[in-house]
Amino acid sequence: MIKQAKISDVITERLESMILDGTLIAGEKLLPERMLAEKFQVSRPSLREAIQNLTAKGLIERKQGGGTFVTKSLNAALTDPLMDLVATRPETQFDLLEFRHALEGMAAFYAALRGQPSEFDELKAALLTLQVSNVKTDSESEAKALSDFYLTMAKASHNMVLLHVMRAMQPMLIDNIQRNLAMLRSGADVEEIINQQRRDIVDAIVSGDPVLARSASHKHLGFVEQTLLDINQRDANVQRSLRRINTD
Repeated sequence: MIKQAKISDVITERLESMILDGTLIAGEKLLPERMLAEKFQVSRPSLREAIQNLTAKGLIERKQGGGTFVTKSLNAALTDPLMDLVATRPETQFDLLEFRHALEGMAAFYAALRGQPSEFDELKAALLTLQVSNVKTDSESEAKALSDFYLTMAKASHNMVLLHVMRAMQPMLIDNIQRNLAMLRSGADVEEIINQQRRDIVDAIVSGDPVLARSASHKHLGFVEQTLLDINQRDANVQRSLRRINTD
């Protein structure tokens, strides 16, 4: 005889899935108990038991008089002081850019393969946000908008591990993107090329061509990487020239 699952266990699993797929994010406040019970069409005692299960697992925390929240520290393993140190070392910026090849290429591939029309609309909207004037003139806002664009792509991939890793790394990715943007704008006029490359990624995803989407992502990051290397080399040559002038 197959034992029927307890209602509280079913609700526990549903809430866990919502945390994994990004429907509920770290630090987010849950709906009041009454509204959650109505949403899941269960009794409040069953819902309370599910909340207790998640609290015991460290996924949810209650604040006295303040409500119930998804635990803020869920992403702590990838945002600890050591990872902060890695993120701020200049020599690791290219390492992170190389790692983004794997993450974002995979996200683009599976977004094209599994994405839904509503997710494609979100991706297009995220791309349009990058063109808003106040975003383009503030490097921090632009880096955050770009990170959100890539997270939207990861969400459309329907790969929970990939989404979790990219979300956990978001602070590091924002810092990397901001540094890259600053260097690009100081040494190369490539903005329109990069904008077109992002549009190519979205077009490939929306058209449902995973191979083309991955290729477009690799082409974009490869271009950024090579441009940054060229700028570094140019700056190094300038510094050598200045040293020679000063010693003559």
